Parts: sequence; C-alpha cells; structure tokens
Amino acid sequence: MSPNAKKVLIVGVVALVLFFLISQPTESANAVKDFLGWLQDGAEGIITFFKELFN
Repeated sequence: MSPNAKKVLIVGVVALVLFFLISQPTESANAVKDFLGWLQDGAEGIITFFKELFN
C-alpha cells in the first residue's frame, strides 16, 4: 500500500469515528463500554488461566 493511500485511509477512518462520536454520542459510548468490557473479560480469563496453571 502506498504511503498516500495509507494516509487517506487513516484520515477516512478518523473522520468516520468523529462523525459517529458527534452524531450518536450515547451509542458510541455504549460501544466503547462494550469493547472495554470485552477486553476486561479476556484479561481476566488469561489471568485465571495462568493462576490455575501454576497452582
């Protein structure tokens, strides 16, 4: 991928994210909360795995 295409893609993604943050703030906040909850669940699962592995 050429550097110019990569730059255009990044600007497009940032513009799309900003559009959704401005036009639908509540739904955007819920989506971020859901994503962070998913990351938390995954991290807790990994921690549990290693705790059980070394017990």
